[in-house]
Amino acid sequence: MATNNNKDGTSNGRLDKRTGKPIGKTARKSPAKKNASLKKTSTAKNKKASKAAKPPKKPLVKRLFYYGATAGVWAFMLGLVLLAVLSIDLPDLDNPPQPGAGDTAVIVKAANGATLVRSGPSYGDWIPYDETPPVLINAFLAVEDRHFFSHPGIDFRGLIRAVFANIAAGGVRAGGSTLTQQLAKNLFLTNQRTLKRKAQELLLAFWLEQKFTKRQILTLYLNRMYFGGGAYGIDAASRKYFGHSARELSIAESATIAGLVKAPSRYAPHINPEGAWKRAKIVLGTMSASGAITPEAAEKIKGQPPRIKQAAAGRNVRFYTDWLESRARSLLPGSRGVSLIIYSTLDPSVQRAAAMALNRGLSGEGKKKNAGEGAIVAIDHDGAVRAMVGGSDYAKTQYNRAVQALRQPGSAFKLFAYLAAMESGLTPSDRYTDRKVTVDGWSPKNYNGKFNGDMSAREAFARSINTIAVQISEKVGRPRVAAMAKRLGISTHVAPLASLPLGTEEVKLIDLASAYAAVANGGHLAPAYAIVEITLLEGEVLYRRTPHPPIAVLAYPTVKSMTEMLTSVVKWGSGKNAAIDRPAAGKSGATQNNRDAVFVGFTSDMTAAVWVGNDDNAPMQHVTGGGLPARIWADFMLEAHVGQPVRPLLADAGIYSAAASFRQSSTDGLRQKKKKKGFFERLFK
Repeated sequence: MATNNNKDGTSNGRLDKRTGKPIGKTARKSPAKKNASLKKTSTAKNKKASKAAKPPKKPLVKRLFYYGATAGVWAFMLGLVLLAVLSIDLPDLDNPPQPGAGDTAVIVKAANGATLVRSGPSYGDWIPYDETPPVLINAFLAVEDRHFFSHPGIDFRGLIRAVFANIAAGGVRAGGSTLTQQLAKNLFLTNQRTLKRKAQELLLAFWLEQKFTKRQILTLYLNRMYFGGGAYGIDAASRKYFGHSARELSIAESATIAGLVKAPSRYAPHINPEGAWKRAKIVLGTMSASGAITPEAAEKIKGQPPRIKQAAAGRNVRFYTDWLESRARSLLPGSRGVSLIIYSTLDPSVQRAAAMALNRGLSGEGKKKNAGEGAIVAIDHDGAVRAMVGGSDYAKTQYNRAVQALRQPGSAFKLFAYLAAMESGLTPSDRYTDRKVTVDGWSPKNYNGKFNGDMSAREAFARSINTIAVQISEKVGRPRVAAMAKRLGISTHVAPLASLPLGTEEVKLIDLASAYAAVANGGHLAPAYAIVEITLLEGEVLYRRTPHPPIAVLAYPTVKSMTEMLTSVVKWGSGKNAAIDRPAAGKSGATQNNRDAVFVGFTSDMTAAVWVGNDDNAPMQHVTGGGLPARIWADFMLEAHVGQPVRPLLADAGIYSAAASFRQSSTDGLRQKKKKKGFFERLFK
């Protein structure tokens, strides 16, 4: 059968006889449709080929194992590197340094050879675990590490609690260190707060837990920790604060020692007994909460603080010894880091009398009249400091008002105006008129606000008349008054003001004492000093004071007249409250606003200056130099002169007292501690 090829490329097959239409018509696709069809077929074939070439996916468990193993290998390698870095600067773990080995010791000796203060490391007996009072162990565990016997060196529960507490507080308020971590830090590390130091601490804590038993770790801890005052270990602390072995510690004493770890220098009982006992009460509360003692026992003991070895008067010697140590370091600038023995001029009995007199005055009359602070300095007539109390309580403040504070001396400064005038011809019998005086628009007033008319210079001085003092100062010249003050030892700035004789320029109390001592010794310079000799612990002399020939600063006739006038002050003038059972002379002084009050005076044996006031310059209630300070001065002088013969003033004029002269002290009794080898092996064989 014939077929037809049409123009469009279709092919005609057989024709239907009835209709005439082709049967089995086949149409050729267009080029575009043909290309699309080919592309689709090719893509399908490629997908099938790709699926056939890609390996089957591994199960999730196998993939996790693979990634975990890879991360573990890298972590192990990084851990080794970190361990190597942390171990580079670790000390010898088998021979840790002696506790306090880097500290320097300073031993201060009194004039009689007694030890006043020893700063630096001190050690007691090694107390084994079986000989340690159980109550002391319970106190430490209760306040420092309740889970000590169950954790592996790190208390994760405590650490988490500390983290949340610090976050809530917005800073570091709580710590999560265990006893083992504390021991690791104190044995091998420093107090530096860095991530590296903390990581090393954790590493060493694990090492200690592996090397020792819990009992051995606790024994090391109790015998190596620092408890303030230079005491390392519970026995040294017990002997320093309570005067007996740690084997005999009571519950109250144990709580006190356990409380010191938090801040040993701040809570040291010998300088801050109130703060130490406040902290100990917290320890007693934790002991009750942990079941170590009953709540009833805790409450009872809180009302029974232990007796501290040193009394309040003993604490106040620290004002003197702190000043002494700073003076020693200035004399020997290259002595930093060197242990020293300082031989001083202080007389313990005189020091005790000064501390007790000031305490009685401030706690009695001072409390009623708002006199919150005070200071006393007593010196020999050559300037040797025999006693110094720089404040009401060293535990509360270490600010030394005897040598650091600048205060107005009030009328006690009139000494210099009258001395300058006497050198110009003034005599005690010269007449002056107490009347209104105006200088450069300023008019001084007397304390009682009244004018008393005509009187002698002696009476004006004894009754502390301000108007006449200003008249005398103007007559002799203010520059000469200022120069007299500098000549006798006032080290602070003295401006030639019209108010200068009334003591408006601020001075140091110790300078004022030195100036009056220059009158007491017959007119010779008396600069205050406290150091006689400084040696190394081995006895090598580094400094020895060389006695200097007396330097005359006042003529004897002037001194004699001035002493008579100062005696009148005590006998019948403004300083009557300073009268004692022997000849005495002095001068009172106070500011008109009652912010400062002083009394400075002398006997044939020593000169003493007393100041009372407030650190914030708050006014006192009608306190004058002839009142509270004069009474404190008399109270002190009476006790300080017990057993001393009664002698007239100026009996040794021009001859320095030998009470504070150098006395050779033996160093044969000093013990030299031997170095210990195989520390851990010696302790735990």
